[in-house]
Amino acid sequence: GERCGTFSILCKDEEQKEKVLSQLKLIIRPMYSSPPRHGSSIVKTVLQDEGLTAQYYQECKSMADRILQMRTKLVETLKEVGSTHDWSHVTQQIGMFAFTGMTEAMCDQLTAEYEIYLTRDGRISVAGLNDGNVEYVAKAIHAVTDGQSITAAS
Repeated sequence: GERCGTFSILCKDEEQKEKVLSQLKLIIRPMYSSPPRHGSSIVKTVLQDEGLTAQYYQECKSMADRILQMRTKLVETLKEVGSTHDWSHVTQQIGMFAFTGMTEAMCDQLTAEYEIYLTRDGRISVAGLNDGNVEYVAKAIHAVTDGQSITAAS
């Protein structure tokens, strides 16, 4: 009931890949059918102890507050580096991700030129931002969006 890790195989050609994949599917099927047990026992331990429960909720709040701060800092830094776009839609959203309104081409450019990875619909991980990288990310976003239209997420 417990598993972790990764398994990689390098095949010489497509035919070998298909043969290996069919065997792997037979092996992994039982693993997917029986989910790991340790997660539920951790939750049970935390929720049965008032102190751990309080700590858990405080840590969740701390993480949520940090993400909100990073949203604000990203938008402020975009303005500081010269962006004239209205990025208020980024601060109006909640959660670990933000829809930026960037086009597929802008997203591709961010990845190719700046090694910033995001979905091609413009969704970026706010949780991945920190004080050490937010300026780099803001400058890169400004570079790919400057003089072009973005669409505010609705």
